Amino acid sequence: MKKALVVGINDYPGSARLMGCVNDATQVAELLNSNADGSPNFDVMLCTDIKSKGSLRSLILDVFKAEDEMSLFYFSGHGCVTDSGGYIMTPDFNRNDEGISMDDVLKMVSLSKARHKIVILDCCHSGAMGTPAISENTAAFLEKGVVVLASSRITESSIEVGGHGVFTSLLLEALKGGAADIAGDISVGSIYSYIEKALGSWAQRPVFKSNIVRSVCLRKVTPVVPLPELRKLISVFPKVESEFPLDPSYEYTTEQPNEININTFKLLRRLQLIGLVEPVGEEYMYWAAMKNKSCRLTPLGIYYWKLLSNNRI
Repeated sequence: MKKALVVGINDYPGSARLMGCVNDATQVAELLNSNADGSPNFDVMLCTDIKSKGSLRSLILDVFKAEDEMSLFYFSGHGCVTDSGGYIMTPDFNRNDEGISMDDVLKMVSLSKARHKIVILDCCHSGAMGTPAISENTAAFLEKGVVVLASSRITESSIEVGGHGVFTSLLLEALKGGAADIAGDISVGSIYSYIEKALGSWAQRPVFKSNIVRSVCLRKVTPVVPLPELRKLISVFPKVESEFPLDPSYEYTTEQPNEININTFKLLRRLQLIGLVEPVGEEYMYWAAMKNKSCRLTPLGIYYWKLLSNNRI
């Protein structure tokens, strides 16, 4: 089972009120709830009216208490950092009682028996998560299976623009497919890469921390090339160094087109569009066919050929 606690808090007192956190949490929950094809993904609990530290602490403990395949906590709201470390804040914050310590959150996560434990924070100073204020506090270091994706470094604020957090706006685009690999999988690592490349050197910088031995997929989208077609890569190219010979019969505009060859050529062109195949000696596949040349795997194509050959996809 995959469980997700998604929290967005706007209703802070006075001038501390925020505008985009509920929007952010609602849309993150919607995307995590199902994959692009409508199949179930996470069992999501969306909370947008949390008033107290005690309530939030109980919910965090609950999402990480079971032996699930994956447990995820997303938070959009206020965060702060003091001499005693980083905090995520609820509306009942006070001076010297700012919120729930990020060290404490990480302790809850680290003690979880879930196989994969994901924490995604869109709040100021969220990069403090996983950096214990007290070096001897080993329980607040990342244990096996823990991943932290934070919207900003420990010294930085996280910005809202147009009713959304800048970080979460990019997170949503990534979950919709912007960070998907060729097979349609969206991992935490690919989401981080997608977000950090979109933010300039002078803007807030996202932080990624993990202690995992394999990639963690958060959502699946429809691949550009369906997997049954992608698997044909190893039959079209029986060896990784193979070149596939072409001739005019592969192009439907010729006088003697071959239907089987035309269908193969359509597949090769789709594989070229996603960077797996390239013509040899020509810029375009059309001319490679018309001039009796060939096509071959690109370096990325070789990578996926090996994955397919070893049953990794």
